[in-house]
Amino acid sequence: MQFDDIVSATALATGLSVNGKKALFQKLGEMAAAVYGLDAGQVTEALMERERLGSTGFGGGVAIPHAKLPDLDRMRGLVVQLDPPIAFDAVDEAPVDIVFALLSPVDSGADHLKTLARVSRFLRNENQVARLRGAHSDGALHALLAGGEARDAA
Repeated sequence: MQFDDIVSATALATGLSVNGKKALFQKLGEMAAAVYGLDAGQVTEALMERERLGSTGFGGGVAIPHAKLPDLDRMRGLVVQLDPPIAFDAVDEAPVDIVFALLSPVDSGADHLKTLARVSRFLRNENQVARLRGAHSDGALHALLAGGEARDAA
């Protein structure tokens, strides 16, 4: 079990088309509202505020936007596969197509950092990222994130 503890099977999207970071963060806010009952505007603003501190795009077409929220009881994740990729001001200047958003309670402290490191380690594995890119359905994406293999993933 890789990320079943933080990512709901319904907090995923494959083939998502957005026209930039702001639209992406709005979509992530909408997803967080629908799946986790959070305030969409609050999630969007928290992600944008964190992004203003520096890009969360860490290279290889991957980004891990993250934020702390006051009304959250535990860590939550949202994972999207973008098509087409978007500019993200990543360290390698490559456009981003895999996004793993991490939402944490305000008082999560070290747990937030540990989970962020766990996500980062997972996404630094080129084989894992290739499999995520090859997922052609939300179900396949969930299977990969849950630690299994997806039948329609590359």
